[in-house]
Amino acid sequence: MFTGRAPEAMFGSKQKTREKLAAAIEEALGRANWLESVSVDDDGRALLVICAEDSDAGVAEHRRIEAENYAARIPGITAVRSVLTAERTPGAGHDHKQDHGHGHAHGHSHGPAAAPAASPVAGLRRVTKGARLSDEAMNQGVPAPAAGLKPVPGIDRILVVASAKGGVGKSTVAVNLAAAMAKAGMRVGLLDADIYGPSIPTMMGTVNAEPATSANKKLVPVEAHGMQTLSIGYLSDPDAPMIWRGPIVMSAITQLLNDAEWGTPAEPLDILIIDTPPGTGDAQLAIAQRVPVTAALIVTTPQEVALADVRRGAAMFIKTHVPVIGLVETMSWFDDPSGARHYLMGEGGARRMGAALGLPVLGEIPMLTTIREGGDAGVPVALGTSPGADIFMALARNVAIALDQLVTKPPPEIIFED
Repeated sequence: MFTGRAPEAMFGSKQKTREKLAAAIEEALGRANWLESVSVDDDGRALLVICAEDSDAGVAEHRRIEAENYAARIPGITAVRSVLTAERTPGAGHDHKQDHGHGHAHGHSHGPAAAPAASPVAGLRRVTKGARLSDEAMNQGVPAPAAGLKPVPGIDRILVVASAKGGVGKSTVAVNLAAAMAKAGMRVGLLDADIYGPSIPTMMGTVNAEPATSANKKLVPVEAHGMQTLSIGYLSDPDAPMIWRGPIVMSAITQLLNDAEWGTPAEPLDILIIDTPPGTGDAQLAIAQRVPVTAALIVTTPQEVALADVRRGAAMFIKTHVPVIGLVETMSWFDDPSGARHYLMGEGGARRMGAALGLPVLGEIPMLTTIREGGDAGVPVALGTSPGADIFMALARNVAIALDQLVTKPPPEIIFED
């Protein structure tokens, strides 16, 4: 019988839960004076308002990324977004630099006077680079997280190797990581999900391979270098362009995964490595939402133009509830014949981004001729005994450790009060 009590009285107010989550974020950020406010909604989505100094936008952007990462680790927080703000004093010109305090504007400025802005308003707050679309806008077209995805028969773990930018050596990392794990004695599968530019057949030396069909009408992966491999390149004309739209791409990827005989019930694969196409589009969403992915590994180069995409790639996996175990930096340096080291693509970029995102750098791959030659010849360098092989063996060890240490984020704490 309904007693007439308000829902808040019956189940307890949600306000205290929101306040506790906001307080936990503030505590995690050391109650920094640059954190203007924290708000958390009933669904655990947090909004951070961060004061940005006009004079150092780079520091503010780094601070924002780091703050989001710390906030996302709080149990009960389901999503985090942030806004960078700054105050403009009355009479300040559009390009005029000035000092900003926390929560108020100073009434003085530096440098020559500038023409006052039209209709200046005291304490007017402007939104800077950190502003983003709302979660509702960002989630348009993104399927809801699939609950209770069933494991793929014959596969223990699935690792996605991804990059939000093309040309960073993602396929090279995927192939050699798989080869190194197989060399270490693991049962390994390699799925080429790069529908538009499959390169696994070339890099594995299986260009002319054609998968057989089993008695139950499933694809039998192609054996290569002790690994089970599948690629759309095995099933299509290598010279024909793949002019496929989103639904076809998603269907092709899920069929390559689910309609194949990976491993055996008695001896399942220890790991399936999926080489994804660059970007954060249909293929990535199909994998993240329809496949029980264990974790993702993001590949980048040290240059800033590639690093700018790393955060987007990491954000996509976070929003689709796929853990990111770390970064791999390729083209890290080049050693000339005299032994001098040159950082042709920049130095330490992945480490800086990793520190900002709270992600470890699991490997740094230099520019080595043997790596390129192995890919062209269809014999991954990781299978040999060169320095390049040692680098990928170390990467495989770091990835295996990261997967073993992977901890799932605990569910939100729900509080009922009288």
